[in-house]
Amino acid sequence: MLLKLLDRLEEVLIAALMAAATLIIFTAVAHRYSLTGVAAVFNYGRAHDIAWLTDLGRVGFLWLRGLNFTWAQELCIYLFVWMAKFGAAYGVRTGIHVGVDVLVNRLSSGPRHKVITFALMCGALFTAIVGTLGANFVWHIAHTEQVSADLEVPMWLVYLCVPLGSYLMCFRFLQVTWRFWRTGELPTHDPGHVEGIAEPAPDATVAAVTKG
Repeated sequence: MLLKLLDRLEEVLIAALMAAATLIIFTAVAHRYSLTGVAAVFNYGRAHDIAWLTDLGRVGFLWLRGLNFTWAQELCIYLFVWMAKFGAAYGVRTGIHVGVDVLVNRLSSGPRHKVITFALMCGALFTAIVGTLGANFVWHIAHTEQVSADLEVPMWLVYLCVPLGSYLMCFRFLQVTWRFWRTGELPTHDPGHVEGIAEPAPDATVAAVTKG
């Protein structure tokens, strides 16, 4: 139950970060091009002596210029960093990380099992070290007054994704190792699979091709 809750929380967090970053980027770009558009309307109205069009362009430009989106780029960078850290842990759980396993797959069952287990434990050790170093860094920077340039949020909040994401990734490595040790199976990912869409039965596929 707790693992399912953690899985869902992980997926929701990644999706929310991605959606927020996309929305902010879209809004910032639309704002930038809207300024150019209303400036063109103002210039056109003034060039052709159309008073109402000039006034419309002036009002629109002043209103849009009053909207401050200088923080958008910085926030999107932070959102993508957080998404990458937790996305890496999600990748370990679902098996979407790229790996070179040509030689490993050529080994017999016994050595292959040991090599894969050793590789997974190395991943767990590495991410545990990164998480510990990150936690130590966050602890020290939290005792300073360092803030970000545009958002002016404490930098320790920004860097908090390093220990959290790394420890979660370490847990996923241990989870995959335990499952592999018990069942001999590793998580795999089908690039052609779309979440929420069931694959058609083989008979149905053959029938559709025949009718086509």
